[in-house]
Amino acid sequence: MSNRNNRVCPVERAGSLDSRIRRWLQNPQKILRPYIKVGMTVLDVGCGPGFFSIDMAQMVGNSGRVIASDLQKGMLQKVRDKIKGTELEKRITLHKCEENKIGVSEPVDFVLLFYMVHEIPNKEEFFNEIRTILRPNGQALIVEPPFHVSKSAFEETVRRARDAGFTDVEGPNVIFSKTAILKKG
Repeated sequence: MSNRNNRVCPVERAGSLDSRIRRWLQNPQKILRPYIKVGMTVLDVGCGPGFFSIDMAQMVGNSGRVIASDLQKGMLQKVRDKIKGTELEKRITLHKCEENKIGVSEPVDFVLLFYMVHEIPNKEEFFNEIRTILRPNGQALIVEPPFHVSKSAFEETVRRARDAGFTDVEGPNVIFSKTAILKKG
């Protein structure tokens, strides 16, 4: 699996994941507001420098929690640096996932999978793990990039999620992206 790291966005390019232009095109509040409520525990898989994690932490409020998970320590350090000394520090738990396992055992209400599912070699195992983490009636949002992921590849990903026991509905409109909401029954 040594080629996996080649597909993961390098820490050195994290700035491109966290820009004003991106905020305008992919506003976390607009995208996630229908799914995240105060008091929820939410998981941001492949959180990168925390572009979505920070907003998610504001959305869950003081009674909620965000688990910001990434494969790279450098990305988690960027999130840590952003929240240090703020009230969000108490709401965001940083979690380094493993190469082939998220490794979160705490149940969550919502999972964000933004521009990262295409990097997962074994999607069956991945969706099975997501299903075990999600609470009953929990949801996961998959958003995939337009150029890396073809329509047929995205449909195959959603089919694998269905095979793992999810039902899917059309996701929110995210500019230039393919989206689906996965619901756990």
